[in-house]
Amino acid sequence: MRELISELFIRNFSNPYLDKLNDFAAVTIDSGRIALSTDSFVVEPWSFPGGNLGDLAVCGTVNDISMSGATPLYLTCGFILPEGMPFDDLEEIVGAMARRAKESGVQIVTGDTKVVEPGAGPFINTAGVGAIPAGVTIGGEMAKPGDAVIVTGAVGSHGIAVLSKREGLTFSTDVISDCAPLNKIVASLINNGIIPRVLRDPTRGGVAGALNEIAAQSRVEIEIDDTKIPLEEGVRSACEMLGYDPLHIANEGCMLAIVAGEDEEKALKIIRGCKYGERAASIGTVAGGQPRVTARTLLGTKRLVDPPSGELLPRIC
Repeated sequence: MRELISELFIRNFSNPYLDKLNDFAAVTIDSGRIALSTDSFVVEPWSFPGGNLGDLAVCGTVNDISMSGATPLYLTCGFILPEGMPFDDLEEIVGAMARRAKESGVQIVTGDTKVVEPGAGPFINTAGVGAIPAGVTIGGEMAKPGDAVIVTGAVGSHGIAVLSKREGLTFSTDVISDCAPLNKIVASLINNGIIPRVLRDPTRGGVAGALNEIAAQSRVEIEIDDTKIPLEEGVRSACEMLGYDPLHIANEGCMLAIVAGEDEEKALKIIRGCKYGERAASIGTVAGGQPRVTARTLLGTKRLVDPPSGELLPRIC
């Protein structure tokens, strides 16, 4: 265990807090408010087109913290590893975590490792803390009629990428997971004077699940346009072939941003100027009425967008 800590974890995650090798990390946060988040990552298979379990573990918690408008600062990580796991596989996961932490500007400051029976895992739990800027309040209950609904990238790529690897499916166009940290998009919006009413990363349950949660929290109707939803061609083809609604498929590198109507064009310009935001699109508006989500179809009709029900794709994050 000492060799594992020194030769793998310290080598990849080295920083002044972790290098002390205490069972805690004493950190300083210059903020009146902080955001805390924790998540566990159990994706099967652990490696998929566009990333692996390590990418998810960092990006997932960074993004959860960022949805409050906070600047992510520190992460903890707990590894649950199967006995006999090849060291090269673990090194691949840890290397991905180190790269994503560097890209996100966060430090992994403390952690833990447990070994379980062969055939279980690997699993990773991460927790994170971030500083919320003064004057920033963002929440799912804050959407108002007249607001614009923006999605920062193409939807459904992560869920289809994991499914294709798990089931050995191939499509005419390769589908790559969109797994990515979104904190710099959020920071760019806030630093340029746009404070979104709501931010939400549509992971398990997809865009449909996230929008229905927001509609219920804010007690509003959200109206979107099916023709404006950005999709990769491979995702569109896979969903048509398998009978999935792309709005129900999980994402790990795009988010929903609900902004005041007058801020719509400025927000789109800012997001499109950021890495991972190039395909941002305005997909709908917030209206009055009963809490629900509706969509305008290609034929001009209106349909109800229900949250996913029944069995969801397992272990996509």
